[in-house]
Amino acid sequence: MDTKIKNVNGTVISYYDEGTGEPLVLLHGFCGSKDYWAGVIPVLAENFRVIAVDLLGHGGSGLPAGDPSIEKMAEVIKGAIEEMELDKISLFGHSLGGYVTLAFAEAYEDKLKSFSLVHSTASPDSEEGKKGRDAASGKIDKEGIESFIDGLVPKLFAPGEKHPEEIQMAKEIGYRTRPEGAKAALKAMKLREDRSHVLKSTEFPVLLVAGEKDQIVPPEKSFAVEGPNIKQMTIKAAGHMSMYEAPQELAEIIQRFLKE
Repeated sequence: MDTKIKNVNGTVISYYDEGTGEPLVLLHGFCGSKDYWAGVIPVLAENFRVIAVDLLGHGGSGLPAGDPSIEKMAEVIKGAIEEMELDKISLFGHSLGGYVTLAFAEAYEDKLKSFSLVHSTASPDSEEGKKGRDAASGKIDKEGIESFIDGLVPKLFAPGEKHPEEIQMAKEIGYRTRPEGAKAALKAMKLREDRSHVLKSTEFPVLLVAGEKDQIVPPEKSFAVEGPNIKQMTIKAAGHMSMYEAPQELAEIIQRFLKE
């Protein structure tokens, strides 16, 4: 896959653009990159135009200017799809990418056909969660990004399942996250709003994907909002990283949702 670059209001945005047809945009999670989707993109690109974007401060994309926020990340995604001259997209967000997806759905619904949260939630951080974000930021300052990633990534995978190669691949991606980008994302996640109302009020088709063994966002948190237009799918042996733990199953779930 060839990396492409767009300049969005002075910020460099790095992305993959594979396949042809109806466009779908994939957003990765915290300390990830567009490469998180490497096992899913070839399957989806057989039937769709698949665009996987590096979020601000991650992968090859630039750092956010000023105070970091989920809304700013969503605004940059809007700028990127306008640069690509895309009219309407289906937007899929993993974890942090899911928070960005909800902010996008709230602000730019005219750009959407459907959207999905993959191992994510509309709920805000609890007070305990906010303290955890601050502690993580302090750990990055004190021990560096590699030590932080070494502690973080194994917890993203389902306990008891063996994925040593995939864990190492996710670590390698995490190591390439700039400390400033990781800390900006931590602050943005800590300050994010409750967007349950977006799921409750939207008339778009919505896909919620949860990992049965997810220790970060358990299924009950992913599925906190229900509705006739909301499809809920659980991936049995997956934790927080089904794009590594069950890429074929995740790709099939996404394709079925889009074709329906």
